[in-house]
Order: sequence, then structure tokens, then C-alpha cells
Amino acid sequence: MASRGGPRAPGTDGSDFQHRERVASHYQMSVTLKSEIKKLIYTHVVIWLLLLAQMCVGHLKLLPHDQVAMPYQWEYPYLLSILPSLLGLLSFPRNNISYLVLSMISTGLFSVAPLIYGAMEMFPMAQQLYRHGKAYRFIFGFSAVSVMYLVVVVAAQVHGWQLYYSKKLLDSWFTSTQEKKKK
Repeated sequence: MASRGGPRAPGTDGSDFQHRERVASHYQMSVTLKSEIKKLIYTHVVIWLLLLAQMCVGHLKLLPHDQVAMPYQWEYPYLLSILPSLLGLLSFPRNNISYLVLSMISTGLFSVAPLIYGAMEMFPMAQQLYRHGKAYRFIFGFSAVSVMYLVVVVAAQVHGWQLYYSKKLLDSWFTSTQEKKKK
């Protein structure tokens, strides 16, 4: 090994340390997946805040109902979808597997299930809109069912990718746990 100021060990030019400076792949993957999940969580928080704003404006009658419609029923349980995101964020600092698993399970219950219910709840209104061109609820001049279907599609993608990356992160953490047990 080479020392800072002293002579080098015989038979080395000082470049033999490179193989020891690589980070194990599961640690690299963990950092990358945490970053992706954080981006998705922040996107989810933006969607959540928009729905919360729409619900507050609708219930507090801050704007007329022809500007912002009253919320659909699926939006109320969807407000609980912030809890899985918070559990996911809490699992990151110490690679807490149990928090991540709870986050994944509750994402299905509080995020995906209300979105499925919302798609079914709004389907008859969407059918009426596209067959007859009649809309009865509006959000800033746009058909509320169209806007909310767009929200459902985007939120479903965000939660789907969040679950996918969480599963990969969980696998990455299990790999590192298994390697530690072998040593």
C-alpha cells in the first residue's frame, strides 16, 4: 500500500486500491430507488394537495359550484393516501423494512382502492358525457368527470410505480441483510 508521504510498498504503483472503492451494487440500487420513490411521493403530495384544495373550495363554497364542483365520494378515502407516503419516507433513513412493507400494503388499501372505486363511480357520468355531451359538474369550465379521470390515471401511474420501486427496494434491502448474515 502507498502511504501519504512515505515510500510505496515494493511491487506496487499505488493504483491497486480501485477494486476496494467500488460500492456494492445493492447499495447503489438502494440509493437510486430511494431517490425515485421520493420523486413519486412528492408527485403524490402535489396530487393530494390539489384534491384537498378542491375539496376545501367545494365545501367552504369559496367559489361558485359552476367553477369548482363538489368532490366525488372516492376523494374522501383517498385523503388517507398521504399516510402510506409518510410511512415510505420514514422507512428510508435506517432502511426500515417493516415501515416499507406497511407503506406498500397501505398504498393498496388507501391509494389504489379509492382510485378503482373512483373510476367505477365516475364511469356512468363519463359515459353520459361522451355519448350525449352533457356534463353537470365543472372545474373551471372543464367537465369535472374528465378532469378527475385524468387525476385518477396520473395517480394510478404514480402509485403503480411507487409500489414497483418499493418492491425492488425491499428486494435490495433483503439482499444486503442476507449478505450481512452470511458474514
